[in-house]
Amino acid sequence: MRGSTMERLSIEPLSVMGLPPVEYVGLAADLGLRYVALALSALPNPYGYPSYSLRDDAALRRETVAALRDRGVTVSLGDGFVLQPGMNMRDLAGDVAIMAELGAQRVNTVTFDPDLNRSVDQFGVLAELAAEAGMETSLEFAPGLTIADLPTALDAVRAVGRPDFRLLIDTMHLVRSGSSPAEVAAIDPDLIGYIQLSDAPLVPTIPNYMEEACFERMVPGTGDLPLLDILDALPRQLVIGLEVPLRSRADAGVGPHERLGACVDAARKLLAQLDVQ
Repeated sequence: MRGSTMERLSIEPLSVMGLPPVEYVGLAADLGLRYVALALSALPNPYGYPSYSLRDDAALRRETVAALRDRGVTVSLGDGFVLQPGMNMRDLAGDVAIMAELGAQRVNTVTFDPDLNRSVDQFGVLAELAAEAGMETSLEFAPGLTIADLPTALDAVRAVGRPDFRLLIDTMHLVRSGSSPAEVAAIDPDLIGYIQLSDAPLVPTIPNYMEEACFERMVPGTGDLPLLDILDALPRQLVIGLEVPLRSRADAGVGPHERLGACVDAARKLLAQLDVQ
């Protein structure tokens, strides 16, 4: 049964480790979820999944749209809109159009361009392209990116100055970049558009932050992050994407249904606690 806790949950691409999109949509539906986040192509993976490109394969796009329709799943977020140094976001207009074709509610961006002012300008370009296609845009921050923390991200969102350009709050990135639930609670809720949920130790066990973030996070509730306090500080209506790559479990032969099923169950328990507060 789809209760209130389930209405908000999605699965993020990092969590499925290259699972092709039609199977990915089926996995989400089998777990009782209404949402998935999609990227247009998968990174190479060691798990035997074929490579795919929703950008280049029109037949696969049609199959994915049909799967979304038939299984009652919506694309909560289109990922992969990465700003590189010197790049013009208008070059991604085709990708924006494909995300709109897939029915995405928003696209997500990060920047590796060290020029912060230029990044803000290009965020505005992407937000305009997305809005013309009927979508919002979210901005993700993380240690190691040009926009590495919450204060910088807030400044960027305010500089773009569009109601459809809002923050993505990733629980691991938030805490590891030095911010607290109290800082989240102080933000105008209208500036926050999406949540990504995972757990992690407070003290890293993997020296490379991006390796840890991309491959080895923890099931919600099994690490040290103050997840309940963070979720309590965030708007209640937002979609919560489970971004929980568990490479060690996948390497051990644990399949995506079991891996993600544990994450969904854990997220439901957290949200059930939130509902009774």
